[in-house]
Amino acid sequence: MSAPTGDGEAEVLIAPAKLTLSLRVIGLRRDGYHLIESEMVSLDLCDRLEVAAGDGVVFEGPGELPDPRDNLVSRALKMSGRKVAVLVRKSIPAGAGLGGGSSDAAAILRWAGFRDLGRAALLGADVPFCLLGGRARVSGAGERVEPLEFEPRTFTLSIPPLTCPTAEVYAAWDELGGPAGSGGNDLEEAALKVEPALRKIRDHLADSTGMRPRLAGSGSSWFVEGAFPGKGFIVAKTIPADCLEPA
Repeated sequence: MSAPTGDGEAEVLIAPAKLTLSLRVIGLRRDGYHLIESEMVSLDLCDRLEVAAGDGVVFEGPGELPDPRDNLVSRALKMSGRKVAVLVRKSIPAGAGLGGGSSDAAAILRWAGFRDLGRAALLGADVPFCLLGGRARVSGAGERVEPLEFEPRTFTLSIPPLTCPTAEVYAAWDELGGPAGSGGNDLEEAALKVEPALRKIRDHLADSTGMRPRLAGSGSSWFVEGAFPGKGFIVAKTIPADCLEPA
């Protein structure tokens, strides 16, 4: 599939993966959304978006790709009042808990000069953080983002070929009575209930690195701090927020 065509040179935007370093579930809103306290960082594992004159959204890359007719990029364009052609070159695996779709949407909002975090949250709970990027404390249902000082860090990710639907993981957390996660992520036990195969992925990363893996968000990725290159692993570094701004 080729990119939409239009007049002029395409502008390239980056959409970094989001890594959730910690996640505490602290309550429930009246509308049913869970309230969290979390620390998130942007990684140098990025999708790239090419924006040009024209109309339409096209996705290229490995794995399952979003529906070109109904996706977060199209919704972000509508929210920002822009009409352009966008080619999204995917590198962030879908359903891995790394915020790929949210970051793609945030890249469009950032490019359009859209900074309303409350409205951005209507696209998804991770979009406000992805809009600001860098390192931040995230609370509420994702709409409250407090920037933190950047820290250069390196992580090794294990991304399995399976997904953990976020809504199912939160529902399982409720059913389990709201357990606290000993590794800093309250959703780990719930994610393992939803997808028991995650244990094998976790244990392989632990055996390979000698460290205790943590679940990325609601899953399905696991990570440890440090660089441990190996088959099936991705080594990624944190990037500051100023790297996200269009040139």
